Amino acid sequence: VHNYIDRLIYKKLRDLRLLPSDLATDEEFIRRVFLDIAGILPTPDEVRAFLADRDPNKRAKLVDSLLERPEYVDFWTYKLSDILRISRETLEEKGMWAFHYWLREQIRLNRGWHQIARDVLTAAGSTFETGPANYYRIERSPDALAETTAQAFLGVRIQCAKCHNHPFERWTQNNYYEFANFFARVGRKQGDTSGRDMIIYPTTSGDINHPKLGKPLPPTPFGGEPIPLNAPGDRRQALVEWMTAPNNPYFSYAMVNRIWRHFMGRGLVEPVDDLRDTNPPSNGELFDALARDFVAHQFDMKYLMRTIVLSRAYQLSSRPNRTNARDEKMYSRFLVKRLTAEQLLDAICQVTGVPEKFGGLPLGTRASQLPDTKVNSYFLDVFGRPARQITCECERAQEPNMAQALHLINGASVNQKISAKGGLVDRLIEAKKSDSEILDEMYLACYARYPTAAERQAILKEIQAAMTPPAPANGGQAPAPAAPQQGQPQGQPQGQAQPPAFDPAAARRQVLEDVLWSLINGKEFVFNH
Repeated sequence: VHNYIDRLIYKKLRDLRLLPSDLATDEEFIRRVFLDIAGILPTPDEVRAFLADRDPNKRAKLVDSLLERPEYVDFWTYKLSDILRISRETLEEKGMWAFHYWLREQIRLNRGWHQIARDVLTAAGSTFETGPANYYRIERSPDALAETTAQAFLGVRIQCAKCHNHPFERWTQNNYYEFANFFARVGRKQGDTSGRDMIIYPTTSGDINHPKLGKPLPPTPFGGEPIPLNAPGDRRQALVEWMTAPNNPYFSYAMVNRIWRHFMGRGLVEPVDDLRDTNPPSNGELFDALARDFVAHQFDMKYLMRTIVLSRAYQLSSRPNRTNARDEKMYSRFLVKRLTAEQLLDAICQVTGVPEKFGGLPLGTRASQLPDTKVNSYFLDVFGRPARQITCECERAQEPNMAQALHLINGASVNQKISAKGGLVDRLIEAKKSDSEILDEMYLACYARYPTAAERQAILKEIQAAMTPPAPANGGQAPAPAAPQQGQPQGQPQGQAQPPAFDPAAARRQVLEDVLWSLINGKEFVFNH
């Protein structure tokens, strides 16, 4: 037991008579935590250093170092950009960059989630100069803003209540229009930048009418106290005060559930943005404890992540035992996760040593550094990156399909990078590395482990076989030349091209490229385990 997460999970496992899996190996842990915190793979040198370290606190030290890396900032800026739907399609390019840079700075400074939410929801000013003001350019009607805000920040889906009382949930049509009225006094006007900029500002009048009652209802948070229709000031301030209060029943839970799902493979509530009474958590006591801890530490996302990844539950092996092979909800083993589109492309670029070329961006830009999802990339589209048109987590497609398999097997994204001049295989050959040393480097780069004895033996055997010249035909006797036809020069065989001379170096290179291709196409590479 490492912390309260383990106590509450093991309590549930005892009740269900499930045994937790063994602890993950150091090789499994370093690859897992690099991908989950920073979205990248460890380098071979980083793996070697971690495996050689005998410090009993080395896992905690690794986690702390990852949380301070710039890749952490890039990765989590990208993830939160999905929730906030940062896209040039709705924001214009300048607005998109303004929102992106602002959010990236908040992650770099490790500002609390409540502070980020406050700045976004109360934003005012130019959308080209004030990043969070773009939130009010993405959606412009009070009802759409209410739905987006409830789902993104509170994990509550209220769309059904727009037209009628929900048949099974607590939300009524009155609740919907009471909540929507918080956004009825957000003004917009054109800025001075060729009419493309937009100025967001609070107004002193304006309401949204209830369609059946024909009149507005006082702005009221879910389960909270109403605000008089004629109350002075920016209504959004009152909403944020309620939302970020320590006892709010939704705000902390919503972000805890998102972060928990990212690291543990499954939310305590699924779908992750659908918190409701009829969709209870798999471990309510743990959910409450995580939310309280998050609030007590000022909504510090790094603190929450560190708490999760240092739990024994996170560090369990993904290999099941005889009791937990069917467990998908109680965290008795680590749930294997497919890499996201961005993680997978970045991993391929990293292990091959050949960066992806994104139009209009510097060479070496990683997929998780992209400002939005409108940068052209067939690979990212095929592997399910979201369009950022809706707030729902379901917009990101994680289901495998045939196009993905074909792209990994035959696509230029993999094959050209593997054989590229200056790529991994080329560099290792130029460095005069032995076959065994090259295998070590490939396996450490792709899987964060050394090849097993059986893997090493089988591959070395293939390399040696490929470098052995083929036996000549006819038992080594050269075939008799055919008689020349009329007009054909003496000594030139009729219709017979001479085969190219055998090149053992080229044969070796081809096998090594095939080995790297097979490692990249393996499940161990495509999944985080």
